[in-house]
Amino acid sequence: MDHSLIHDALQEYKEGLGELERHLPEVARHYHAFTHACFTDGELPSQVKHLIGLALGVLTNDEYCILYHTKGAVDQGASDMQVMEAAAVSAAFGGGSAMAQAVTLVQDALQAFKGHTH
Repeated sequence: MDHSLIHDALQEYKEGLGELERHLPEVARHYHAFTHACFTDGELPSQVKHLIGLALGVLTNDEYCILYHTKGAVDQGASDMQVMEAAAVSAAFGGGSAMAQAVTLVQDALQAFKGHTH
């Protein structure tokens, strides 16, 4: 997949969040606060939490979560192998559809986000 498409998809997600903020500012504020708290370092480091989010995104076939949490994991210093192992664990649970995401979108997103930490 073209790396620009992956970055475009993340931008589309961010723009959608902006629309939510415009229409439902209180909902958006609470959602952001909740998710920020969920992915902040705690007993589990943020990197691990993003790897869990990635695995759940693969399992539920949620392409935006796959992209968002692959980027989050990479930004937090996850290695290629850590990202791929998280995807593989979800494929062990999710069968064919999870494996399809693990061997396509996850790998494409990993390549697109290497060296991009913004």
